[in-house]
Amino acid sequence: MKCLATLALFVLLTAPSGYDNKKKTEQQAMTPSKVELKQTDGKYSLYVDGEPFFVKGAGVDDGDIAALAAHGANSFRTWMDSEVHIPADDVLRLAQKHGLKVMMGLPLGKERHGFDYNDHAAVEKQFEEIKKKVLHMKDHPALLGWGIGNELNLRATNMKVWDAVEEIAAFIHEVDGNHPTTTMLAGIAKKDVDYISENCPNLDFISIQMYGDIDYLAKRIEDAGYTGPYLVTEWGATGHWEVPSTEWNAPIENNSSEKARDIKQRYESVILADTTHCLGSYVFLWGQKQERTPTWYGLFTEGGRQTEAIDVMEYFWTGERPENMAPRILDSKLNGKTRYENIRLQPGKNYRIEYDFEDPDGDQLTIKIDLMHESADLRDGGDLENRPDSIEIMVVASDKNVTEFICPEEPGAYRLFVYAYDDHDHVATVNYPFLIE
Repeated sequence: MKCLATLALFVLLTAPSGYDNKKKTEQQAMTPSKVELKQTDGKYSLYVDGEPFFVKGAGVDDGDIAALAAHGANSFRTWMDSEVHIPADDVLRLAQKHGLKVMMGLPLGKERHGFDYNDHAAVEKQFEEIKKKVLHMKDHPALLGWGIGNELNLRATNMKVWDAVEEIAAFIHEVDGNHPTTTMLAGIAKKDVDYISENCPNLDFISIQMYGDIDYLAKRIEDAGYTGPYLVTEWGATGHWEVPSTEWNAPIENNSSEKARDIKQRYESVILADTTHCLGSYVFLWGQKQERTPTWYGLFTEGGRQTEAIDVMEYFWTGERPENMAPRILDSKLNGKTRYENIRLQPGKNYRIEYDFEDPDGDQLTIKIDLMHESADLRDGGDLENRPDSIEIMVVASDKNVTEFICPEEPGAYRLFVYAYDDHDHVATVNYPFLIE
């Protein structure tokens, strides 16, 4: 830091006329925002530079930050714990460029990954690494707050993890008087709430992550005995562990229109309904990832096309509908059966997949079929999974409502995807798990 200060002084002393004003402007631009948690008339709110700030955002790893801003969000959250994520400096730079605030993730070791919170040396090493990150980022104007660890309670038994979280939160409050601290919980349980309430006074609020179970968020919070403010930092499509499965244990994914319907209902009846304690939310995921399937959680598909759920969130974020909206799926069947009817096909035979899509704007739709084996790389808690390779499929005939194809010869569990694209980078999706016997 001393070397940097010396260099800066040299530059100032030798700078040409007009440099002082430019430097002053740059310094003003890098002034940290003052983020405060306030309670007024019994209601909790975040304030940024004195103005109320209800979080309207999404989780972002490698998603399009410019597009997020264009759709009306005011913030996004990061995890920063995997090679797929954008570097923190670039995250903050892009956020500032597009007028967004960042809930910055500070990754901590997880018990389910083998981190031992009884290992004092490992905990201390982790703490020193986090301190460097905090000191490096704390004064950036795009910073909203600090998310200390992600789902540290998932499959965990050692409550010392919260002591490590508290140590980090206390350090943050020592060096950064501008940004609140939180930790992201998988669900919410009384044992964690009790321990955090008693032992983590430097956490300003908790953050909660739920999927299908978010419909019962108010009851889960009541059962846990939590009475403070909270963010919902992950929510969206119903989780793969919460849906029906086939007889061969393949989870049955909701189609893109069903996901949009659920997201709309959950935002209205859960996020917006709690005007006393809820500070806002981050829908999951602004981007695409492989988790059980390549379409389950991302609001975008692999090719970067936008699903109907983005239309829903843009309406909530801006109060206006998009100029052009994504296609919708009304119905589809494989071999005359729905996704819930344990579809079994015979090798080498011809079968039909029928579908009924509509486009709200009357755009012409293009249909694409993709086939892959059922994923065998099944991880836990959102950990990175490998996508199954697509399998070449022999199409016999296709039109706007039906595709006839030849079933593969190799027995096993498969999944057939149907995509309907418009010419504005929007898409509707549905997929069918089936078994070749």
